[in-house]
Amino acid sequence: MILVDSSVWIEAGRRDGDLAFKVGLESLLEVNEAAWCGPVKLEVLGAARPNERKALEYFFQLVPWLSVKDSTWERAKVMNWHLQSRGIKAPWNDILIAALGLEKGCRIYAKDKHFDAMAREAGVMLYVPGYGGSYNEAAEQ
Repeated sequence: MILVDSSVWIEAGRRDGDLAFKVGLESLLEVNEAAWCGPVKLEVLGAARPNERKALEYFFQLVPWLSVKDSTWERAKVMNWHLQSRGIKAPWNDILIAALGLEKGCRIYAKDKHFDAMAREAGVMLYVPGYGGSYNEAAEQ
Protein backbone atom coordinates (compact mmCIF):
# COMPACT_ATOMS: atom_id res chain seq x y z
CA MET A 1 0.00 0.00 0.00
CA ILE A 2 1.24 3.49 -0.90
CA LEU A 3 0.02 6.48 1.12
CA VAL A 4 -0.55 9.21 -1.46
CA ASP A 5 0.00 12.75 -0.18
CA SER A 6 -2.36 15.56 -1.13
CA SER A 7 0.42 17.15 -3.23
CA VAL A 8 0.10 14.23 -5.68
CA TRP A 9 -3.73 14.08 -5.65
CA ILE A 10 -3.90 17.82 -6.31
CA GLU A 11 -1.21 17.80 -9.02
CA ALA A 12 -2.85 14.84 -10.77
CA GLY A 13 -6.24 16.56 -10.63
CA ARG A 14 -5.05 19.75 -12.28
CA ARG A 15 -5.85 20.14 -15.94
CA ASP A 16 -2.28 21.28 -16.61
CA GLY A 17 -0.74 19.08 -13.88
CA ASP A 18 2.54 17.22 -14.24
CA LEU A 19 1.91 14.19 -16.45
CA ALA A 20 4.39 12.05 -14.49
CA PHE A 21 2.30 12.43 -11.33
CA LYS A 22 -0.93 11.83 -13.23
CA VAL A 23 0.39 8.57 -14.69
CA GLY A 24 2.06 7.50 -11.44
CA LEU A 25 -1.16 7.95 -9.48
CA GLU A 26 -3.26 6.28 -12.16
CA SER A 27 -0.96 3.24 -12.04
CA LEU A 28 -1.37 2.98 -8.25
CA LEU A 29 -5.14 3.24 -8.57
CA GLU A 30 -5.24 0.55 -11.27
CA VAL A 31 -3.55 -1.98 -8.97
CA ASN A 32 -5.46 -0.79 -5.87
CA GLU A 33 -2.26 0.29 -4.09
CA ALA A 34 -3.12 3.96 -3.45
CA ALA A 35 -4.32 4.89 0.04
CA TRP A 36 -5.28 8.11 1.79
CA CYS A 37 -5.91 9.38 5.32
CA GLY A 38 -7.57 12.15 7.32
CA PRO A 39 -5.03 14.95 6.73
CA VAL A 40 -5.07 14.23 2.98
CA LYS A 41 -8.88 14.19 3.00
CA LEU A 42 -9.00 17.63 4.58
CA GLU A 43 -6.42 19.07 2.20
CA VAL A 44 -7.93 17.61 -0.98
CA LEU A 45 -11.65 17.70 -0.29
CA GLY A 46 -11.44 20.83 1.83
CA ALA A 47 -10.06 22.72 -1.16
CA ALA A 48 -12.43 21.20 -3.72
CA ARG A 49 -14.70 23.45 -5.73
CA PRO A 50 -18.37 23.20 -4.76
CA ASN A 51 -19.30 21.60 -8.09
CA GLU A 52 -16.62 18.88 -7.66
CA ARG A 53 -17.23 17.89 -4.03
CA LYS A 54 -19.91 15.22 -4.48
CA ALA A 55 -18.05 13.40 -7.26
CA LEU A 56 -14.75 13.54 -5.35
CA GLU A 57 -16.33 12.19 -2.17
CA TYR A 58 -17.85 9.33 -4.14
CA PHE A 59 -14.52 8.58 -5.84
CA PHE A 60 -12.57 8.60 -2.59
CA GLN A 61 -14.96 6.07 -1.03
CA LEU A 62 -13.28 3.55 -3.34
CA VAL A 63 -9.73 4.34 -2.16
CA PRO A 64 -8.37 2.43 0.86
CA TRP A 65 -8.30 4.47 4.08
CA LEU A 66 -5.55 4.50 6.72
CA SER A 67 -6.73 5.67 10.13
CA VAL A 68 -4.74 8.09 12.26
CA LYS A 69 -4.64 6.85 15.85
CA ASP A 70 -3.35 8.33 19.09
CA SER A 71 -0.12 6.39 18.56
CA THR A 72 0.29 8.13 15.19
CA TRP A 73 0.02 11.54 16.82
CA GLU A 74 2.62 10.51 19.40
CA ARG A 75 4.98 9.29 16.68
CA ALA A 76 4.45 12.57 14.78
CA LYS A 77 5.29 14.60 17.88
CA VAL A 78 8.54 12.71 18.44
CA MET A 79 9.38 12.97 14.74
CA ASN A 80 8.78 16.70 14.81
CA TRP A 81 11.14 17.11 17.77
CA HIS A 82 13.77 15.07 15.93
CA LEU A 83 13.38 17.11 12.74
CA GLN A 84 13.52 20.40 14.63
CA SER A 85 16.74 19.29 16.34
CA ARG A 86 18.16 18.87 12.82
CA GLY A 87 16.97 22.34 11.76
CA ILE A 88 14.15 21.00 9.59
CA LYS A 89 10.73 22.58 9.69
CA ALA A 90 7.84 20.81 8.04
CA PRO A 91 4.08 21.40 8.23
CA TRP A 92 2.37 19.39 10.97
CA ASN A 93 0.10 17.65 8.47
CA ASP A 94 3.06 16.38 6.44
CA ILE A 95 4.73 15.12 9.62
CA LEU A 96 1.51 13.35 10.60
CA ILE A 97 1.25 11.72 7.16
CA ALA A 98 4.90 10.63 7.39
CA ALA A 99 4.34 9.22 10.88
CA LEU A 100 1.33 7.28 9.61
CA GLY A 101 3.42 5.87 6.77
CA LEU A 102 6.05 4.70 9.24
CA GLU A 103 3.44 3.24 11.56
CA LYS A 104 1.74 1.31 8.74
CA GLY A 105 5.02 0.32 7.07
CA CYS A 106 4.06 1.92 3.77
CA ARG A 107 5.77 4.30 1.41
CA ILE A 108 4.67 7.88 0.79
CA TYR A 109 4.09 9.20 -2.73
CA ALA A 110 4.54 12.95 -2.55
CA LYS A 111 5.56 15.90 -4.64
CA ASP A 112 6.26 18.00 -1.55
CA LYS A 113 9.99 18.35 -0.76
CA HIS A 114 9.36 18.18 3.00
CA PHE A 115 9.05 14.43 2.55
CA ASP A 116 12.55 14.23 1.05
CA ALA A 117 13.94 15.76 4.24
CA MET A 118 11.86 13.39 6.38
CA ALA A 119 13.17 10.44 4.38
CA ARG A 120 16.77 11.54 5.00
CA GLU A 121 16.37 12.43 8.65
CA ALA A 122 13.55 10.25 9.99
CA GLY A 123 13.56 7.08 7.89
CA VAL A 124 10.33 7.82 6.01
CA MET A 125 10.09 5.55 2.97
CA LEU A 126 9.20 7.29 -0.27
CA TYR A 127 7.54 5.80 -3.32
CA VAL A 128 8.96 6.37 -6.80
CA PRO A 129 6.93 5.04 -9.76
CA GLY A 130 8.56 2.60 -12.13
CA TYR A 131 9.34 3.10 -15.80
CA GLY A 132 6.76 5.30 -17.52
CA GLY A 133 4.87 5.80 -14.26
CA SER A 134 4.08 2.12 -13.84
CA TYR A 135 3.47 0.63 -10.41
CA ASN A 136 6.85 -0.04 -8.87
CA GLU A 137 6.36 -3.21 -6.86
CA ALA A 138 10.13 -3.38 -6.23
CA ALA A 139 9.79 -0.24 -4.09
CA GLU A 140 7.74 -2.33 -1.65
CA GLN A 141 10.59 -4.74 -0.88
